[in-house]
Amino acid sequence: MNAEALEAITETISTQHTVLKQKVAELADEFRQAALGTEKNRRVSAAHIDALRQIGYFDAVKPKEFGGQALPFTELVDANIDVSAACAATGWVAGLLSAHQWLLAMFPKEAQSDVWGNNPDALLCGSYAPINMADKVVDGYQLSGRWSFASGCDNAQWSLCAAILPAENGKNPIPAFLLVPASQYTIDDTWDVVGLAGTGSKTLVLDKVVVPAHRVLTFPQAVTGKTPGADVYQGQALFNMPLLTGIPSCLASTAVGAAKGALQSYVDSVGHRVTRGAVAGGNSKMAEFPTIQLRVAEAAASIDAAREILLRDIERAQMLAVQNETFPLEDRMLSRRGQSFAVHLSLRAVEALNASTGGLGLNMSNPVQRAWRDANAVGRHISMNWDAVGTMVGQHIFGLEPKGQYRQRRHAYLICAPKLETVHFFTESR
Repeated sequence: MNAEALEAITETISTQHTVLKQKVAELADEFRQAALGTEKNRRVSAAHIDALRQIGYFDAVKPKEFGGQALPFTELVDANIDVSAACAATGWVAGLLSAHQWLLAMFPKEAQSDVWGNNPDALLCGSYAPINMADKVVDGYQLSGRWSFASGCDNAQWSLCAAILPAENGKNPIPAFLLVPASQYTIDDTWDVVGLAGTGSKTLVLDKVVVPAHRVLTFPQAVTGKTPGADVYQGQALFNMPLLTGIPSCLASTAVGAAKGALQSYVDSVGHRVTRGAVAGGNSKMAEFPTIQLRVAEAAASIDAAREILLRDIERAQMLAVQNETFPLEDRMLSRRGQSFAVHLSLRAVEALNASTGGLGLNMSNPVQRAWRDANAVGRHISMNWDAVGTMVGQHIFGLEPKGQYRQRRHAYLICAPKLETVHFFTESR
């Protein structure tokens, strides 16, 4: 199958959001050729970050007031699928660094000015698991401890460090993001993993770092979309979307892209291979075996479906934001279901391909096995784990109270380390 035909199969959604995708296409070969080196170096290179910056990647969902483009979030997610198709690790980091510009826009404007006022090109990594308590000090909070899974931290000038704010005024402790400049933390290289190795998701170490009160965004604010930034950018739907409609969609796009890249690589390599084993039929083209044809078809269909679901649900969220609608339980469930199931479909695709690569597929330089490992690493993220999310959705369908990231009678905030190491539940009455 030629490249044009394969693209037609895996890209059936409308071409409404193409500007960023077209620019990514110019960088894809560079990222693809460097993918093995990115994995071995265990970080995305500064050169790749600079290349993405040059095409405006990190300005895509950033407020125009600070030099951004404020594009639809769908455009970023769709473009990130293509970055991830070339190199999943680069896509994971690029998607998060860009999406964190959108997350920063939820903070008070003074915090945005702290970051972008001094450096318009500043990027933010993040560690989302609030496993550390913040201590209340005059006009802010003090942080000490370790923050793991800070993807892209080598390329960032700030970090979003999650922590638990102490109880005040009779209210329960509450999880929050706190903005910390890179000058106030050190990086401990703890990242030695089997999948997404190139993301450089290392550990940040903080020691008595004081964070001013205006650099704080609570999780209840972020997951409802009722943020200080929403007040700053009134009438701009992009900045009125809840956190979990955006960030997990970027994470899911990495798995979809990894599967897309694996399919292209598989077709390019297997399409010309001739078998050598007598059992399989020596001197026969692999592409002529029905089982191989079936697996390619299944992978292509799964990738297509994953992409359609992911972009459809983001468009739905943006529509609600345009209409200044609240995000009812049904729509929040729909968003979480779509993100996780898109990853589930992507895992089906890479599993079908990787299982039939033969002995040559075991080579560490083989893109299919790397995509398989990377996609499975995405699936370990709690927001992407279909067992966790699917169970929550099933509970809702049966009329039970969902025990996950959302509850029917109470807002619930599930915060966890990306690789299912730590899970915390925080609830707040409506």
